[in-house]
Amino acid sequence: MQKITPCLWFDTQAEEAANFYASIFKNSKVKNVTRYDEASAAVSGQPAGSALTVAFELEGQEFIGLNGGPVFTFSEAVSFSIDCKDQEEVDYFWEKLSEGGSESQCGWLKDKFGLSWQVVPSVLPKLLGDTDAVKAKRVVEAMLKMKKIVVKDLEDAYNQN
Repeated sequence: MQKITPCLWFDTQAEEAANFYASIFKNSKVKNVTRYDEASAAVSGQPAGSALTVAFELEGQEFIGLNGGPVFTFSEAVSFSIDCKDQEEVDYFWEKLSEGGSESQCGWLKDKFGLSWQVVPSVLPKLLGDTDAVKAKRVVEAMLKMKKIVVKDLEDAYNQN
């Protein structure tokens, strides 16, 4: 069991979100759903029988989804970064997670629940961390023009003469 588990506060969509994320990531599952009973529903304003908490796992990382109402919402202050081995993985996660959400700059997006994700090809930190500052700067400049990261464009900027 992991010592720290992120808890994601949703209005009413924790169960839907957990199922959505589990359908996208391999080795993922919804583990347990605790539901509001009549008494807790009356206090919370949530419907009786709806999910209170949802325990789920994505690629071995455990999460809790909480239906706590509309008081708090997600912001870019917290995001989840996905390490992608190649452009095919970048394209897959970008397409799935941005559907119904919104695209931002430099590989960032918000999914349909408002949760922020960074879809990052594993080559990006290597190119950005190159000891040749001119090459690294060209990579940064190329990335700043992108929404979804395009590996070939990063590599072209890096290899430019």
